[in-house]
Amino acid sequence: MKKKVVIAGGTGFIGQYLEKQFKEQGYEVHIISRQSNQILWNDHRGIVAALEGAELVVNLAGKSVNCRYNAKNKKEILESRTKTTQLLGNAVAACENPPPLWINASTATIYRHAEDRPMTEEKGEFGSGFSVEVGQAWEQEFFAFQLPKTRQAALRMAIVLGEGGVMEPYKNMVRFGLGGKQGKGKQMFSWIHVEDVFRIILFLLDHKDLSGIINASAPNPVINRELMESMRKAMNRKLGLPAAKWMLEMGAVALGTETELILKSRWVLPERLERAGFEFKYETLDQALGQILKK
Repeated sequence: MKKKVVIAGGTGFIGQYLEKQFKEQGYEVHIISRQSNQILWNDHRGIVAALEGAELVVNLAGKSVNCRYNAKNKKEILESRTKTTQLLGNAVAACENPPPLWINASTATIYRHAEDRPMTEEKGEFGSGFSVEVGQAWEQEFFAFQLPKTRQAALRMAIVLGEGGVMEPYKNMVRFGLGGKQGKGKQMFSWIHVEDVFRIILFLLDHKDLSGIINASAPNPVINRELMESMRKAMNRKLGLPAAKWMLEMGAVALGTETELILKSRWVLPERLERAGFEFKYETLDQALGQILKK
């Protein structure tokens, strides 16, 4: 029989990449989503059947945070994470042969705005505000389940870079001459290549002693000014106009997003992974951008 993996919320940029990689490794992949051609979230029996005998379930479900934080969107952002996690946990609990590993997405944005020191799993400090509250509620829902046969790991993911996702707006800014620093340009940018996300998942499968909170972030974050310099270099653009905070706030309203995505200083280090011996394929931003933008 084929090895089996279940990806919940697997229709986005990260989920599609994971599906492709798992299939290339010979896995049978089941996707849970809101799309009619896949397992639907209200199909409890279908979810349980998919989970039975699976090696792994990865939950990535959640409405994109690339929107305005009005009351309607806030409710959807929160519930799309907590309710799907609850549905998945109930299904795992109902299995006779549940997956031995459940990996749930979380967010590195759970940590405070940090320009003074990096945030690790052990010494990281929570911030305040809506995004932090979402991260805390998401993890609380996940770890509320007591599953004796299933190891649980929450990946606090930094900004995931690859062909798609957040790279598109950054590429567009550079392409149209707006590739300078944003705000003061001193805010930290923690990131991870999507291939290393997949490699971390395989690492967790093999390292059965690892569970709980895991920072999924490359070991060499950069400040925003360095990020934009690297983007311009990779795209062969010499000049890029900077964008002041007030300009970003106006632009965010026009584009239907929030400035937090650009201005919050995320300084996150993968201490637990490195202690366990994980080696990143893409340790530096230039390596990552070189691969992603080589075309």
